[in-house]
Amino acid sequence: MDVSLIIATRDRYQQLARCLESIHSIAFARSWELIIVDNGSVDRTAAIAENFISSASAPVRYVFEPKPGLANAHNAGVEIARGEILAFTDDDCYPAPDFLTEVWSAFEDPSVGYIVGRVLLHDPTDHPITIYESTVPITFPGRSFIPVWSGIQGANMAFRRSVLLDIGGFDPLFGPGALVYGDDIDAVGRACANGWKGLYRPEVVIRHHHGRKKTDVPRLLKSYGIGNGAYHMKLLLNGREFWWFAQSVCQVGRRYQMSRRALLWEPVGGAKYAYAYLMQSVRNWLEILRSRTPRVQI
Repeated sequence: MDVSLIIATRDRYQQLARCLESIHSIAFARSWELIIVDNGSVDRTAAIAENFISSASAPVRYVFEPKPGLANAHNAGVEIARGEILAFTDDDCYPAPDFLTEVWSAFEDPSVGYIVGRVLLHDPTDHPITIYESTVPITFPGRSFIPVWSGIQGANMAFRRSVLLDIGGFDPLFGPGALVYGDDIDAVGRACANGWKGLYRPEVVIRHHHGRKKTDVPRLLKSYGIGNGAYHMKLLLNGREFWWFAQSVCQVGRRYQMSRRALLWEPVGGAKYAYAYLMQSVRNWLEILRSRTPRVQI
């Protein structure tokens, strides 16, 4: 299998139905499969998936992942995926007909480990957020710091399967439904830290039908700010990337210009990740102590 397209969803059967309808238009000359990951839905998601499977021209697999969180859902898809390249989009997105063709083309360079693509606003009445419409290609060199404004959008990204396995998949602490947002940039950042080059390819296009209006923006920016803070703190504590963490601190002015609200919530995200890291370290330490404590036989 050349490409696996993975779509995670939870209790949004109407959005999923529209997304799957757009999948019918994909034209790709190589072998590919679609994986629908149901992240614990209690609505008609399973029925929508079953109906699509009966009419699909490419292999489709449905998997139910009860553990909440987008990272858990993505990891469930990765586990069963057979593709050399794993592409991801969201249940409220519509890939262009040549989406998989352009994804495959982007990985012709064997040094490329991951790509992200262009995210267009589908409905002009929606607020212009969670999109990235630049037509200028970007190269992310291996072993370089990935800023949060780099155009990384989980709604349009792809990895070599070997790269995702190498970094241990997506971090369950990150992503909608988990501790903080930011599963996409965290995965890209870890792939980059392992030396893989990445690309922003504007010819890889999806349209985002997110439905958010202006009143939804403050809450979303809060979530993004918390996720950004956690991402930066992880660079320091888990990744041991002090200089990258220092770069993130020095670029505070740039982030302030982008969104003051998001920036103000970054310390909360940093504290959240630091607490989670500390608790995990304590659990690991206690487990080591228990394993070293001699058992008394009576």
